Amino acid sequence: MRLRLLLLALGSFAVGTDSMVMAGILGLIARDLDISVPAAGQMVTVFALSYAVLAPVLATAAARWPRRRLLLTALTVFTVANALSALAPNYPVLLATRVLAAAGAALYGPTANAVATTLVPPERRGRALATVLGGMTVATALGVPLGTYIGRTDWRLTMWLVVALGAAAFLGISLLLRELPAPDAAPGLRARLAPLRNRSVVAAALTTLVFFLAVNVVYIYLAIAVRPATGGDAGRLSLVMLVSGVSSIAGNWLGGRAVDRLGVRTVLLSGGGLAAAAALALPWASATMAGTLVYAAVAPVAGWAVAVALPHRLVSLDPPNAPLLISLNSSALYLGVATAGGVGSLALTVLGNRWFPFVSVALDLVALTMVVVTMRRRPAGRTDGVPAAGPVPATVPVQPAGHARDVGVRR
Repeated sequence: MRLRLLLLALGSFAVGTDSMVMAGILGLIARDLDISVPAAGQMVTVFALSYAVLAPVLATAAARWPRRRLLLTALTVFTVANALSALAPNYPVLLATRVLAAAGAALYGPTANAVATTLVPPERRGRALATVLGGMTVATALGVPLGTYIGRTDWRLTMWLVVALGAAAFLGISLLLRELPAPDAAPGLRARLAPLRNRSVVAAALTTLVFFLAVNVVYIYLAIAVRPATGGDAGRLSLVMLVSGVSSIAGNWLGGRAVDRLGVRTVLLSGGGLAAAAALALPWASATMAGTLVYAAVAPVAGWAVAVALPHRLVSLDPPNAPLLISLNSSALYLGVATAGGVGSLALTVLGNRWFPFVSVALDLVALTMVVVTMRRRPAGRTDGVPAAGPVPATVPVQPAGHARDVGVRR
C-alpha cells in the first residue's frame, strides 16, 4: 500500500516541479525568447488558470475511464507537453504548451488524490493525502532548486528534467500499479455536479481559494519581502528557499497526522492562525537573517498542514463524490495561485516592499472566519462534516474514479 502511495507521489513531484520551477528560470526564458520578464511570468498564470478551469471538466469527461488509464493518460499528456515546451521556438508556442501541460496536471492531480483515499481506511485518509501531496512539497524543497540549478545556463534543460520526472512516474505506475478495478457505470453530468448545490461544499472551496491566495501573495514575492536580510544575495536567498522547502515537507507530514488525530477544523484554525501570525511578523523578522530563517521555518509548516486539511474537508462532506470534490479543491487552489500574482503586485504598489505582507494577514483572517462560520465544532459520533452513520458505507468495495461509491473502503 505504501508503495502505491509513493508512486502517486512521484507523479505529484513531477507536476509540482513543473508548476513551481518557472519562477527560477523566468529571466533566462525572457532573454532567450526576447520578451520581458513580466511577459514570461504569464506562463505561471496561464498554467494555473488552465489547471483551475480544466480540473473539474476533465474529471467529469473522463468519469468512466479506469483510474489506471486516467493516471497514465494524464502523465503522457503532461510529459509530451513539457517536451514540446523544451523545443518551443517562440513565446506563443511556449504558452500553448503550458496549457497542454496544465491539462495533463489537472487530470493527474485530482485522480491521484482520489485514488489515495481508496487505498486506505477512512481513519488514515489524512496521511494518504499527505503522502501524495508530499510529492508537491518535495518538489518545493528539491525539484525547484535542482531544476533552477540545471537550467542556470539553458532553461530548456530544466524542461527536459521535468520530462524525465514525468516519464519515471509513468513507468512506475504502468509497471507497479496494476490492481485498480474498472469502474461501473458512472453517473451523468447532472449527478456529478449535484455536490455544487451544497453550500458547505461551495464554502469549503472558497476557503481553499482564499487561503492559497493569502499564502501566495507573500510566497511569489518572497525575494522582495526578505531583501532587507538577504541584501539581494542569491546565496542567502537560496538558503531561505531551502529552509522553506524542508519546512514544507515537515508541514505536510505533520498535517496528515494532525488531521487524523485532531480533526480538520482544529488543523485549519491552528494552521491558519499560525500562518497569519507569521505573515504579521514578517516585516520585522525580515530585518535580520535569523528572523527571516525563523519565518521560513514556521510559515510553510502552517501552510502545508492546512493544504492537507482542505481536500480532506471536502471529501468528508460528500465521500461518494470524492473525485469531483478533489478536482474542485485543485481548481480553487490554482485560482488562488493565479490571483495572488496580481493581488501581490497591487499590495506592493499600495503598501510598499516592507508592509505588503499585511494583505496576506487580512486574507488569512478572512479564511479563518469562513472556517469558524461554516464548520461547527464536531459533536460526539461524527467525523468532520459527516455523520458517523452517513454516506461512507461500512462494506462498500473500492471503486475507480467517477463511480458513486469511489471512496468507500472495507473497514
